[in-house]
Amino acid sequence: MGFLSKSSNFQNIGTAAGRFFFHTSHSVTHGKHVMWGLATSITHHHALENPDSHFPFYCSTCVHSDIFDREMSKAGALDLASGLGGKIDKKEVISAVDQYEKYHVHYGGEQEARKANYADMVNKYYDLATSFYEYGWGESFHFAQRWKGESLRESIKRHEHFLALQLSLKPGMKVLDVGCGIGGPLREIARFSSTFITGLNNNEYQISRGTELNRLSGLDKSCNFVKADFMNTSFTDNTFDAIYAIEATCHAPDALGCYKEIYRVLKPGQCFAAYEWCMTDSFDPKNKDHQRIKGEIEIGDGLPDIRSTRQCLEALKLAGFEVIWEKDLAADSPVPWYLPLDTSHFSLSSFRLTSVGRFITKNMVKALEFLGLAPEGSQRVSSFLEKAAEGLVEGGKKEIFTPMYFFLARKPHTDSDNPSLATVEVN
Repeated sequence: MGFLSKSSNFQNIGTAAGRFFFHTSHSVTHGKHVMWGLATSITHHHALENPDSHFPFYCSTCVHSDIFDREMSKAGALDLASGLGGKIDKKEVISAVDQYEKYHVHYGGEQEARKANYADMVNKYYDLATSFYEYGWGESFHFAQRWKGESLRESIKRHEHFLALQLSLKPGMKVLDVGCGIGGPLREIARFSSTFITGLNNNEYQISRGTELNRLSGLDKSCNFVKADFMNTSFTDNTFDAIYAIEATCHAPDALGCYKEIYRVLKPGQCFAAYEWCMTDSFDPKNKDHQRIKGEIEIGDGLPDIRSTRQCLEALKLAGFEVIWEKDLAADSPVPWYLPLDTSHFSLSSFRLTSVGRFITKNMVKALEFLGLAPEGSQRVSSFLEKAAEGLVEGGKKEIFTPMYFFLARKPHTDSDNPSLATVEVN
């Protein structure tokens, strides 16, 4: 009640959002139903005006409609609050936020320190951010090349199916998903290709969440998770028929070391495909504005250093791979990949990214933290995720950053089949 008396303006907004906060503060038991009611009314109104569109939102400022049509997804604010901090003790979240922020350049952090402590930094990031991601983005935490008239959800699924087709996945194949998150792509690709997929992840909270989602979706027999650092796994040599990574190996402190480990566990003659986060050739390391954008993306997405497309390509070759083809798929995407994050693009489908939408989300997190439903530090996590969204949009518009540098590479049957091993050096 103290919250309501201090926030009368919030309650008196007179919108569905204002009513949502009123009911959340009065009834934890019915909070989920309130969120579903709010979501249903907004979705219905939006569908009447925009029958071919979708709800594409990002992180702390957005909601993906997949949340509303799958019970297994995080449904509302109270689900978001319950997962904040992941496996970190709720009383220690604020300390974890402090430590995480200090790794990054905006807080005086050094790139070498981020690389040396990448495992701790990335683990803290996903403990802090996973619930925001799932609440805002659904189960698949990635972008996608998108066609006009195609919903965000459709484009994300097609992006995953494209990867499966490029790898020529066949029923019964044993596949590795490197840096699998909570397993959204893993489950989609397993359904699409009838393969057995192991998700590699070093974050305990994401694995526990993904395991539960596997069970709920009936895929616990064909999909599983292994907790390990993708720089040094316990798999035996030549284990997998195919390997892929979706916007994940960008967390590695060293691309060459990561690709070498993937090369080791992949069977000879088989393929590795990935979507990498990269700085493009348009990025100028001497440009302060470019460096600022790069830094915003790094702190908001748990990255030690964003590599260039050339560095990734060279590291692949030096690791021993034969590159079949590679391309920045963002370059010719009919709909800009960053559109869901762009506040200048106003529509009902992007309402939470407008100034009013950001105000509502910001105050939702503030209210949950004030009420003790979310741990102290949640607002700061929301803030650096929002800052990341701003950096991603700027990087996309200036064409200095891409989240979908794609490559398909093959492990030769013997090392002697690949002359690049002796000729390529990484800058």
